Amino acid sequence: MDLATVGYIACAAVILLLAIRVPISFAIGGVAVTAIFIVFAFRTGTFLPERAIKTTLSLAFSSSFDLVHSYDLSMIPLFIALGHVAYKAGITTEIYEAARVWLARLPGGVAIASVAGCGGFSAISGSSIACASTMGRICTPEMLRMNYDPRLATASVAAGGTLGSLIPPSVLFIIYGIFTESSISQLFLAGFLPGIISMIGYSLVIVLWVKQSPEIAPRPTETVPMAQKMQAAIRSWPAVLLFVLVIGGIYGGIFTATEAAALSLLFATGLGISRGHIRFRDIIPLLRETMATTGAIFFIAACAKIFVALIALTGLSNSLVGLLDNAAIGPGVFLLLVCLIYLVLGMFLDPVGIMVLTLPLMIPMVESYDMNLIWFGVVIVKLLEIGLITPPVGLNVFVLASVLEDKVDIGQIFSGLWRFLGIDLVVLTLLILIPWLSLAIPMSMN
Repeated sequence: MDLATVGYIACAAVILLLAIRVPISFAIGGVAVTAIFIVFAFRTGTFLPERAIKTTLSLAFSSSFDLVHSYDLSMIPLFIALGHVAYKAGITTEIYEAARVWLARLPGGVAIASVAGCGGFSAISGSSIACASTMGRICTPEMLRMNYDPRLATASVAAGGTLGSLIPPSVLFIIYGIFTESSISQLFLAGFLPGIISMIGYSLVIVLWVKQSPEIAPRPTETVPMAQKMQAAIRSWPAVLLFVLVIGGIYGGIFTATEAAALSLLFATGLGISRGHIRFRDIIPLLRETMATTGAIFFIAACAKIFVALIALTGLSNSLVGLLDNAAIGPGVFLLLVCLIYLVLGMFLDPVGIMVLTLPLMIPMVESYDMNLIWFGVVIVKLLEIGLITPPVGLNVFVLASVLEDKVDIGQIFSGLWRFLGIDLVVLTLLILIPWLSLAIPMSMN
């Protein structure tokens, strides 16, 4: 049996384990270690397990340690902590309040403000799930009190929460950058314009939905004085400053992405303490929440790195590239297949798991077509973003239902999301057909 065949069998084993609900970290890590052991044990044609144990453990530990020791990976706990601190310090609420008073007169204004608030929170944190959870606590109960249709009140936040994957900083962009050795700063900048387009698209969906069915949202009657609007805008200055620190600092070449994350966290923590919203007894719970989320991501990524070592050892990626060449599949058909694969996987797996499972196999094929990895990263993250609100396992939907303590049925949330999924597919098509939308800002930096 040649090495590539071992790689194919390992991939099939991972898919089988995932199908029977084995956690993805144990599936890819366990299969990778077992397959590496088999390769080394049969290296001379004879089964010699005692020789393979040390080599297998050495390769597994060195692969995972190199990843966890990565300087870029330190951004993940920093941005996750920043999201928790921003919520505790009241910065998140100020973003939403500013959006609400400025957009109050639009049809479905509070729902649009929720989407805008999600966009603002996404520019601080880097997690879609954290965005849906945080904004779900702030926005959805208020919309339900105002007699918004539960489908609109929940779907707008679930869809808006996906912006955390695309609007920088993004945990998914960090992981993509590490696994593909792409510039994380350029990925952050590349995601900004597509994120804004997605946010505008969601807002347009809400306006058209409310105009078509006026009964789903109360008619705006309140006129907010300009003075109150200005006060709300001024009160949101911490969020603006955090955004400038992260995006402005990176674009201007003043900070690296990691330095921007650290400075933003330091500023938000200091602000929360000075306001009295964060006390020293709150620090430990904040750290605990950050460590729990970060630990899960790091463990999945470390196991994935062992899987990457297996792919390199078996030459599986070269074999896949050869299959593509022999099949004479063009780049357009390849992209269509990629979209279908990610959309299907997004129905059942979490975005981090999909990314670490597929990238080691996908990137060599992408490079064989000479595609831009920054642009491809934006397309992949958009696909993963769609998966967050796609049944049956739309993570944002279940997170939101949990936050609301099941006051709104999950079926109602999904029934309100199909309009947002439609605009997501339109935006995805634009990103594929017009790479400039993703590359304009990174190219201007160069």
